[in-house]
Amino acid sequence: MNITLSADKELIEKARDYAAQQGTSLNQIIREHLEEIACVKSIDEYAQEFERLARDSGGNSPDGYVFDRNEAHVRKDEKK
Repeated sequence: MNITLSADKELIEKARDYAAQQGTSLNQIIREHLEEIACVKSIDEYAQEFERLARDSGGNSPDGYVFDRNEAHVRKDEKK
């Protein structure tokens, strides 16, 4: 199905530039966003995406970083 959207010319140009920097098209970005907000992906697709991110990211933390569970649960407004 095709739809027609209207938006400010400058907004479209910036969005197309962003898409080009990401190596994709504005159409593809919009399609993916619609899929996300409509919850079109299946649980298996989310699991595959999680697996890909975990594999590709490799858990690269900065040297010397140690996870602190208590720090992770401190609210931003509580930090000094």
